[in-house]
Amino acid sequence: MSNHGEMAASGHWGPPYLLYLGKPADALAIKTARGLAYWRPEWCVGQHRHPDCALTLGFPDMGFAQAKAKGADSMVVGTANAGGVMAPETVADIISALDAGLNVVSGLHQKLRDNADIVAAAKRNGRTLFDARESNRRIPVGNGRKRAGLRVLTVGTDCSVGKMYTSLALERSMRRRGIATDFRATGQTGILVAGDGIPVDAVIADFISGAVELISPAREDGGWDLIEGQGSLFHPSYAGVSLGLLHGAQADALVLCHEPTRRHMRGLSHYPLPDLAQCIEANLAAARLTNPAVKMIGVALNTASLAHDEAVQACRDISDRLHLPCEDPVAMGVESIVDNLLACCAS
Repeated sequence: MSNHGEMAASGHWGPPYLLYLGKPADALAIKTARGLAYWRPEWCVGQHRHPDCALTLGFPDMGFAQAKAKGADSMVVGTANAGGVMAPETVADIISALDAGLNVVSGLHQKLRDNADIVAAAKRNGRTLFDARESNRRIPVGNGRKRAGLRVLTVGTDCSVGKMYTSLALERSMRRRGIATDFRATGQTGILVAGDGIPVDAVIADFISGAVELISPAREDGGWDLIEGQGSLFHPSYAGVSLGLLHGAQADALVLCHEPTRRHMRGLSHYPLPDLAQCIEANLAAARLTNPAVKMIGVALNTASLAHDEAVQACRDISDRLHLPCEDPVAMGVESIVDNLLACCAS
């Protein structure tokens, strides 16, 4: 994570981390903590959860003072919910962490700095607050001009289906092959993993495509930018940010991310998931505005809820139906998707 030192130096926060789980509603509610635990486990000294929290990331359970004594620098509020607000117990825990000497990092929409009690606790303890969903960059309006370089954007049938994991898995695979590759973060967890990025769901709508152009500028080295997708064109709540990403990315290739056991859009039981072929065509149609040559090069399946044999069969069925490589980036890797990317798009 090459840029993390710069971010930590300017904001005086960073690893080692205590991951705050609190008492989440479900497994997806701790996706920020889970992303750090999976991609940067060496940065995490422990987890803090309420007694009635059944979820765990496998780290030692710690109180705030104990985590500080074990070397933790910052507590990461690793939870997410609809609207990104802090529950009263979360606010109380953040204040306790600050009083124990920890800096606090959050990716929620509700800013740490907007809570007077949290700000007061940070000041009296000389601690730093970092809101990952806030960017101090000057973001231009997108212009859609062709720029040098090669880009992949992950898109989804729904939100929270693995777009960040897929982007990072592609980066890891391509770097192992000696290909110049950079992950471009657009969400709070990705920003903490990468040490840089812009939280596009917190950008004013007119500037979303410009934000994506800014984090993935022209590159002349023949390498790839792997841009983290957000939301879904088929999710009524989040389609706007998805469309802005498709236009700003100017992607040469798309990877569709999907969770096969879901029966409706996350948080919207009255909206079914789209047909995969329909979803592919809609994303390609939108992406063609800024890159008419864009291609769909694979499907990344989140099979965490399936048995191994079921997962393998699900990937095989989708691959046969869509004539695209289909793999679970976590359980199976992304090698066939990378093979297809290089065969279809590399110049």
